[in-house]
Amino acid sequence: MRNLITVASLALLLASTTAQAGTLEQAKRLHDRLAGVPADAATLSQMQTLLDAGDATAAAELAMQHPDFYRTTLKLFAAAATNRDQDVFEPLNDYIATVIGLVRDDVDYRQLLQTDILYVGADSLGLPPYQSDNNAHYLALEQQAVDLAQYLQPRAQSSLNAIPADAAAGVMTSRAAAKAFFYLGTNRAMLRFTLMNQLCTDLEPLQDISRPTDRIRQDVSRSPGGDSRIFNNRCVGCHAGMDPLAQAFAYYDYQFSDEDGTNGRLFYQQAGTLNQQTQSRVQPKYHINAGTFPYGFSTPDDSWQNYWREGQNQSLGWDNSLPGQGSGAKSLGQELAHTEAFAQCQVKKAFRTVCLREPQDLSDVTALQNITDNFKAGGYRMKQVFADTATYCMGD
Repeated sequence: MRNLITVASLALLLASTTAQAGTLEQAKRLHDRLAGVPADAATLSQMQTLLDAGDATAAAELAMQHPDFYRTTLKLFAAAATNRDQDVFEPLNDYIATVIGLVRDDVDYRQLLQTDILYVGADSLGLPPYQSDNNAHYLALEQQAVDLAQYLQPRAQSSLNAIPADAAAGVMTSRAAAKAFFYLGTNRAMLRFTLMNQLCTDLEPLQDISRPTDRIRQDVSRSPGGDSRIFNNRCVGCHAGMDPLAQAFAYYDYQFSDEDGTNGRLFYQQAGTLNQQTQSRVQPKYHINAGTFPYGFSTPDDSWQNYWREGQNQSLGWDNSLPGQGSGAKSLGQELAHTEAFAQCQVKKAFRTVCLREPQDLSDVTALQNITDNFKAGGYRMKQVFADTATYCMGD
């Protein structure tokens, strides 16, 4: 009888030890994934206590208090979106800092594409001030390993970049985005990379040849290689929807004097001024190669219309309370940020960042949908997304 009691007691002890070891391992993994560095003993003990009490969200929030959650994890989360190569090792810049600031301040993350805010380092740091034509301020922030959770402060980007408040469209009108996506070209890149980075889709899946062609610009040949079928069955698929949306950026440019644009700045053609070449507010890049098809659309202003609200691309989940048309980048940013695809994309990116892998099975897909639902119901707070994804991936 005594032997039976001893065996039973040992089993209970082993079960208790296993449970404790399990939550300790979960706490370690949770902190490592969110902060990117091991927790100190006191933090780890607090997190384990919270996990034992069934409060994984509070444990995750504790891990997110570490400076490296902002300095490293969120920087990696944001950096790829700031350059055409989608390089996560891009230096800190105003786009990345604004993502970090919006997450830290726990605001509606849909402001990402429409706010008049950029985040800069506090004046008390004594760093080079923000300049609209270089990145020295952010390089100094990074080189000095400043605690971004403590020292990032919001500023009106309209005052920093000398543009009207109604022309400020969140990270799309940051200097870093302008350097990457308004650089030369036709400004279609800003739309394409915003779709890729914030709605998680490139143009290829969005091709829809059933959309009207009346807003396709003059630089698109209607018979590439002498074959109009190529235009009707290929070119239309992207340009019919893309060109009327990219028109929102018609007054923007990236102006630079050096060879690679390192020291350039965002330019916006303000009301009451005209571009000498176009004799309108529209930038000359919108009339590049106009002779390719002179009867095509000649951009007169920055009004945009969303032809993808009908047809197959309704699947992006457009907000029916919005009109689907407008003028300028800010209203377009609202159109894009209020899609179901935007919410899903932020969750997918957070999953990759903290789970260190792509979704693999039905369980992952179900978790992503649940986290997206919580994201929307909770006021589009990204901290909640990171907490939910990290606790899902911390393991049993």
